Amino acid sequence: MAVHRHFPPTAPADERLAAWQPGGRRALSLDDFDPAARPYSTGAKLSDRAAVDKLAEEIDALQNLFHADRRYKLLVVLQGLDTSGKDGTIRGVFGRTSPLGVRAVGWRAPSEEERAHDFLWRIHKQVPGAGEVVVFNRSHYEDVLVPVVAGSIDDATRQRRLAQINDFERMLAENGTVIRKFMLHIGFEEQRQRLQARLDDPAKNWKFSPEDLTVRHQWTEYRHAYEALLAATHTSWAPWTIVPADSKTHRNLMIATLVRDTLAALNLRPPPPDPALKGVRVEA
Repeated sequence: MAVHRHFPPTAPADERLAAWQPGGRRALSLDDFDPAARPYSTGAKLSDRAAVDKLAEEIDALQNLFHADRRYKLLVVLQGLDTSGKDGTIRGVFGRTSPLGVRAVGWRAPSEEERAHDFLWRIHKQVPGAGEVVVFNRSHYEDVLVPVVAGSIDDATRQRRLAQINDFERMLAENGTVIRKFMLHIGFEEQRQRLQARLDDPAKNWKFSPEDLTVRHQWTEYRHAYEALLAATHTSWAPWTIVPADSKTHRNLMIATLVRDTLAALNLRPPPPDPALKGVRVEA
């Protein structure tokens, strides 16, 4: 018996966006995507910053209506190598929104309890509820990145996890969750400069870990792991967008534009007024 799939509405097609999505290709190279590009730029840095501020205000207004509407949930996934700007994106894009309707979840290595369950168990507990926006700082995709590079899972397990992720995200989408996934694409030299800045500034030392250098030495391996997961898990119900992230301002501008467009496409509306309130007057 055929199963009817129902997913939330999507934003209108954007020619700029299409160039930064995997497009269903089974073979993908990140070399084809310039991390220094600025496809959403207004052409001036100050103008881009002003545009980000305006978009953040628009997202706040839409998020309030989203929270009142309660027909949908929004999951925003931020993935990227160290220093690609996941924290900065959350501050820049969602910094104007109310914590009552938006929350961020940062993912670290799984605990002993979490490892005793399937790898999606801890993820499912943190997905958004009705009218809620949740931003993942890293995500379930770490489970097809870190163990792949470390060699702690074989290819059959990797393929199985990729298929399970697609099924999991489809289930969420069929139940009203809008999913937007962003891979923050930073260049090798830009990452070096940002890591060095953390070492040179005592106020930023806390952001640096010796593990950062280990991961940097595995740059090529992580790139290949990202290429594989992007190609395998870019779906109509949970699309990936590769965001050039060498420019912090442009990174925020691009993601803010796409989040705003996603919310605007939902045709949000407040709930109908309570008939019992008709004619009620507040005493002076």
